[in-house]
Amino acid sequence: MKTIQFREAIAEAMSEEMRRDESIYLMGEEVAEYNGAYKASKGMLDEFGPKRVIDTPISELGFAGIGVGSAMIGNRPIIEFMTFNFALVGIDQIINNAAKMRQMSGGQFNIPIVFRGPTASAGQLGATHSQAFESWFANCPGLKVVVPSNPRDAKGLLKSAIRDDDPVIFMESEQMYGDKGEMPEGEFTLPIGVAEVKREGKDVTIVSFGKIIKEAFAAAEALEKEGISCEVIDLMTIRPMDHETILASVQKTNRMVILEEAWPFGNIATEIIYHVQSRAFDYLDAPIVKLNTADTPAPYSPVLLQEWLPNREDVIKAVKKVLYK
Repeated sequence: MKTIQFREAIAEAMSEEMRRDESIYLMGEEVAEYNGAYKASKGMLDEFGPKRVIDTPISELGFAGIGVGSAMIGNRPIIEFMTFNFALVGIDQIINNAAKMRQMSGGQFNIPIVFRGPTASAGQLGATHSQAFESWFANCPGLKVVVPSNPRDAKGLLKSAIRDDDPVIFMESEQMYGDKGEMPEGEFTLPIGVAEVKREGKDVTIVSFGKIIKEAFAAAEALEKEGISCEVIDLMTIRPMDHETILASVQKTNRMVILEEAWPFGNIATEIIYHVQSRAFDYLDAPIVKLNTADTPAPYSPVLLQEWLPNREDVIKAVKKVLYK
């Protein structure tokens, strides 16, 4: 095992796959000369050259479209958005072309493309730079959506995403690029569509994903001191979702809290709740509680931002609520 940063895990995954397959290239703003806005492509221009690590103008619609078109003729592009907030400029290419081309062409065209970049809040960057769009993309048939929470998962899942023959939305976090974690030596991948129980427990199931899952782990540690055992599931993949892992846990613990860094209306948590109540209702000993951001655009004020985001104290209160404590 070795210890590396999240940004290094992303760079390793892309570089290893580009060495393996010459049809893979990276395109986006500042990915080449600047080594990536968050240094997640450091050293890649030197190794692969400007034909495979390509800087673009500020033109998300344009380079997203170039990526989709090149995927149709046999390439496997990785398209980096400096943040998924900027992906909205190119969302027509993602939703109306990448996601639909395989069906609309009667299977003649696969679109093996990865759209990757930061998601959700990033500190004091204001309302237009702190949005979580996982549920937007997951709502669209034809897209796979991956949101890793640590360096190991990021590398293993990104390698699988690059090898996938369908479009994958790979969502990271600006506030995680410096996170460190253990990484297996040598070649490895992780399967898309499989969640992991990251902490075993018997009293309540906590489901989360992305950087906000850190608050779930912190809450679980605090609750353990009070004799409350929390099982924490990291979804890792939003679509396709691993409902079986969630259901198996709820059947064991009989209670569930969902922690998600997104607005409360029509999100991933509501989809999970539907499946649990329809397939495991008789196992529930309490109503499910979901924790989301406040139902407002993200504030700039650090005091308001702290209130806007769910935190470990919110998780602790929610767990005690479903335990009737």
